[in-house]
Amino acid sequence: MPRRFVVIWFRFLEADRVVRRRAELKEVPFAMALPQHGRMVVKSVNAVAYKHGVRAGMVVADCRAILPSLQVLDHDNDLVATTLLAMGEWCIRYTPVVAADPPDGLILDISGCAHLWGGEVPYLKEILSRLRAFGYHANAGMADTVGAAWAMAHFVPGDVIVATGQLTEALMPLPPDALRLPADVLSKLHKLGLYEIRSFMAMPRRALARRFGEILLMRLDQALGQAIEPICPIKPVVPHQVRKPCLDPVRTAAGLEHILRSMLEELCRRLANEDAGLRNCVLTCYRVDRDVQQVKIGTSRPSRDVPHLYKLFEQEICNIEPDLGIELFLLEATIVEALSPEQEALWSTKANTDKELSELIDRVAGKVGSDTIKRYLPDEHYWPERSVRIAGSLNEKPVTIWRKDIPRPVCLLPVPEVIDVTVPIPDYPPMLFRYKGELHQVVKADGPERIEQEWWIADGLQRDYYCVEDEQGSRFWLFRSGHYGSTEPKWFMHGFFA
Repeated sequence: MPRRFVVIWFRFLEADRVVRRRAELKEVPFAMALPQHGRMVVKSVNAVAYKHGVRAGMVVADCRAILPSLQVLDHDNDLVATTLLAMGEWCIRYTPVVAADPPDGLILDISGCAHLWGGEVPYLKEILSRLRAFGYHANAGMADTVGAAWAMAHFVPGDVIVATGQLTEALMPLPPDALRLPADVLSKLHKLGLYEIRSFMAMPRRALARRFGEILLMRLDQALGQAIEPICPIKPVVPHQVRKPCLDPVRTAAGLEHILRSMLEELCRRLANEDAGLRNCVLTCYRVDRDVQQVKIGTSRPSRDVPHLYKLFEQEICNIEPDLGIELFLLEATIVEALSPEQEALWSTKANTDKELSELIDRVAGKVGSDTIKRYLPDEHYWPERSVRIAGSLNEKPVTIWRKDIPRPVCLLPVPEVIDVTVPIPDYPPMLFRYKGELHQVVKADGPERIEQEWWIADGLQRDYYCVEDEQGSRFWLFRSGHYGSTEPKWFMHGFFA
């Protein structure tokens, strides 16, 4: 079977990735640049800027002389590399051999794969249509060699498929740049007037090697299939899962428990070797009658403790109905996090206390639901409803500290509610207010405390907060939005004190 390769070139890879994050830049000309030798140099551009003549390698000042409306963003090498790797892993669905071609290309060895999509034409169309639907400008070439496919993708408009055995005819009209030659070799070729590959393809090899070096012969041989060009395939991350097929379908609870425990032990051994623990785990059971049953567990912090994980599953596996029998078990850790080795202290039991607390939380969450147990952390925002956030795990550390210098209500409404008030004069606390149809007379009040939102988030009115107490002894947290100078202010209920 002849080897077949596809090279995909993402002409505006970094810019397309930025547009996926910031859709408002889709029709705006922009470029990514980095400082070099005291000046900003363009590293990549988007399609709009490219149409106006902005190119990579140009100085930003020159680009703005051509296009004054050009926006300049910071170039991110890590973003480009990460995006290219992610695209390569996505393409593994079309062929098991995918290699990255930095900085903006992919190489696919599609030998024996195209017929699964009905031929090479629909195969290539399927890949490119989906990539372009994601918002990427993708060009592709298909040929018997990596070099020829690369040349088609970069130097021939459209998506070109070179028929088997037609490499020479396809390469001859292309410029020598299509052979991926160094800049000094290309400069020598252009000085001699060799602007097409056909101009030197039939020249004596010794003469070519003597004048241009062995690199020219090597690239030419690779493109024509006369030399091997190795590629380094992307190796996808192996999922944290354990599969257990059964020759005799499992129909009893004892058999199910035995298999589950053995699978947990195998999974936790791998996690121990990686210094990791699981946060979420899924057990999928495939029955003989093709019915699929599934149970899930979650932990408040990374864990690889088999007895603890088994107890969590024990609360759920009673819902599994084996019926005619289960022939395949799949245990997968869907969320895995790093877990540092715990060192036992001689006189302290803090580590054990933390572990027991997290295991208790896990067991309670398994019975009443994980959404009912939440841990809150302070957040760096001014407005009260933005100043707290839900922690992702029991071990997550706060980025700031709780405020203790000023009173805050125990119960805070997620969205402030409008109330009717009676105020004697501006900038005074209310004498009366009506909340949910009930009238409250204020006997004590403290305030105001002015809180403004961050100007970079949104423009809006400031708030003046008051702590008030009614005749029943209940205390409330009210605020006035705006001031009396411009418009009529509104009053809101925002919290309740104990």
